[in-house]
Amino acid sequence: MSKKEIRRIKPFNPLDKTNLGENVAEALLNSKTHNLPIEEEFIGAGIYAIYYKGDFSLYEPISGSQATKNSSPPIYVGKAVPAGARKGGFGLGEDPGNVLFKRLGEHSKSISQATNLNLEDFVTKFLVVDDIWIPLAESLLIETFNPLWNKVIDGFGNHDPGKGRYQQRKSHWDILHPGRSWAEKLLGKSLTIAEVQNKVESFFNEKS
Repeated sequence: MSKKEIRRIKPFNPLDKTNLGENVAEALLNSKTHNLPIEEEFIGAGIYAIYYKGDFSLYEPISGSQATKNSSPPIYVGKAVPAGARKGGFGLGEDPGNVLFKRLGEHSKSISQATNLNLEDFVTKFLVVDDIWIPLAESLLIETFNPLWNKVIDGFGNHDPGKGRYQQRKSHWDILHPGRSWAEKLLGKSLTIAEVQNKVESFFNEKS
């Protein structure tokens, strides 16, 4: 008679990198909610989540007064890292300066320039984090929530490509939310607004 195999349960390792990343992500989600733009400047790098609570019809599945609660996922998740990390390194030990504050300010400006969005309809949660945990925590948050502006509507975090680089296509975000002056200079073949709207509708239909 064969011996019944006993189920083996993997022990929880609090120092496992995934568990550590989840701890950082949870700390962000439990942090204070702020209106945009952030008024008081601060020093630090880290992660953030942006939530929408307005009445843009396409975003109804993730908007409303319940934004930032468990029933309303963020519309965008991002990170702000020290300069050394942006150049391919880890940025460990680098003075981050005000990179997170500055990044949230850039996003506030982009939203304000959009002709069909109101900055007052957005709130954010952010967390200053030690450099090494920033990419992992951001990846876990994106994997968990599948934020619309990360997964489907690309381009929210884009910058002006600069003179001589306007042959590229306009991002989905700039097609759906026109207003950034530099985006209007882009000459590449882009999707129509109807095609972008269909992408949003399909995304929410697949999740429902």
